[in-house]
Amino acid sequence: MAGSGRTDVDVVIVGAGFAGLYMLHRARDVLGLRAVVIEAADGVGGTWYLNRYPGARCDSESYVYCYSFSEELLQEWEWSGKYPRQPEILTYLEHVADRFDLLRDIRLGTRVEAARYQDADGTWRVRTSAGDVVSARFLVTGMGLLAAAPYTPDIPGLDTFSGECHHTGRWPHEPVDLAGRRVGVIGTGSTGVQAIPVIAEQAAHLHVFQRSPQFTVPARHHTVDRAVLAEIRSDYDAIWAKAKWSLSGFPWQHNGRSALDATPEEVRETFEELWEQGGFRFVFGSYRDLLTDIRANDLAADFVRQKIRETVSDPDTAAKLMPTDHPFGGRRPIIDTHYFETYNRDDVTLVDLRETPIEEVTPRGVRTTSGEVELDVLVLATGFDAVTGPFTRIDITGRGGRALRDAWAEGPSTYLGLAVAGFPNMFTITGPGATFGNLPVSIEHHVEWIAACIEDTLRRDLAVVEARYEAQQRWADHVRAQAERIVAGPSGSWYDGANIPGKARRPLFFFGSFGLYRRTCEDVAANGYEGFDRHRSV
Repeated sequence: MAGSGRTDVDVVIVGAGFAGLYMLHRARDVLGLRAVVIEAADGVGGTWYLNRYPGARCDSESYVYCYSFSEELLQEWEWSGKYPRQPEILTYLEHVADRFDLLRDIRLGTRVEAARYQDADGTWRVRTSAGDVVSARFLVTGMGLLAAAPYTPDIPGLDTFSGECHHTGRWPHEPVDLAGRRVGVIGTGSTGVQAIPVIAEQAAHLHVFQRSPQFTVPARHHTVDRAVLAEIRSDYDAIWAKAKWSLSGFPWQHNGRSALDATPEEVRETFEELWEQGGFRFVFGSYRDLLTDIRANDLAADFVRQKIRETVSDPDTAAKLMPTDHPFGGRRPIIDTHYFETYNRDDVTLVDLRETPIEEVTPRGVRTTSGEVELDVLVLATGFDAVTGPFTRIDITGRGGRALRDAWAEGPSTYLGLAVAGFPNMFTITGPGATFGNLPVSIEHHVEWIAACIEDTLRRDLAVVEARYEAQQRWADHVRAQAERIVAGPSGSWYDGANIPGKARRPLFFFGSFGLYRRTCEDVAANGYEGFDRHRSV
């Protein structure tokens, strides 16, 4: 390999979730490369190892929230239903690790502390918490979008609370007994919406501290059972063909019509049908302009707000739960299980932080401008430093010793969400600027694209593959244009970094269709990895 120095392995992979496990299989078992995964947690599973809060489950249908690369794996694994809970998904990923003998090349309980590109020989030196340094030709990140970087807001007095305090992103592995206790949940994003109904069933009384009301769609777990899943397994080829070229990684598309061309009765009938089916079909399977025309979007938003009125008994509480400050889909779409119904319980109190903001956490509870709420347990469902946080928590330096956190100081910029200019031989699975939808489908596409690029680079006896700055800038402009094109683009949420004080605001995802993104990536590869510099010498 021209221009390369001594290496311990060919590929270092960071993270042992969906991305890292498949990247290891692809690099080691398909390409025949020496590869190692470094994982900070004590087990495989990534997000599904770390996120164990009450109610944790996926919100993509189980039959496409999985790997498609192995027909045998698809046929042998049986999901329990529509949206598996965290333990089932973790068991699935553990099964994958065992089935493909991946554990022998995974270092668990080991954190990557630094990764430095060596200008002299074109390799990466990766330093770990175990005190060793691994040298590799290629560095591939599979750290996920969220779980690796939980965010705790700077609330005055938080460290003085005398009860139990748990962040949902770092929930204890041992059970947390909430029975008979006064519990407060701060945050009503996707995690909070999942946790709140389950916690309400256990606690003596639950106070929900809400800053931003959310649009949510019911899950309807009953619409997929074992009989449906058995039928799906017989038609998997067609299902995956649709999912991989769809709007957002699911095996369905919109109906091709504009909501503005339909009668009010037709719109209502369409929305009602999709509402009863539940899940993301309501978001991505209705009208083609739902996310691109504010008038069509308003129809969906009004429909959901009416459902809140119909579900929540108390009109004042219902009004507080209605989102009015962002379009439908402008923040992460949420799938819920009896979320709004929870507020009909006598032992649940909604605290609207827009009316009565939190002043401080006290040893006894949470003080708002209207008084103190005494609590035994405080749950922080306050989200994550999304997408970039997992990167900036590691000391990653590229060509010329430039730190990645400095390169991204004004906001992240990548080429295709797959590579970063100035960081040769480094690839990012679902990095900033990639699509965001049904993540296992995105992950498989990224892993296969990266593996093909590495294979081609080695076959041509090249030392370096690196994104060009001009290509990266064009992609950044394209990402920004796509975000501006849709009314449901970033709306002051973690979609653009607005949830983290001081974080540069920039769209973190490519908001075009997954099919369009996939075609773009394939065209880049077909044109000799257009937009990349590839050299025989470093």
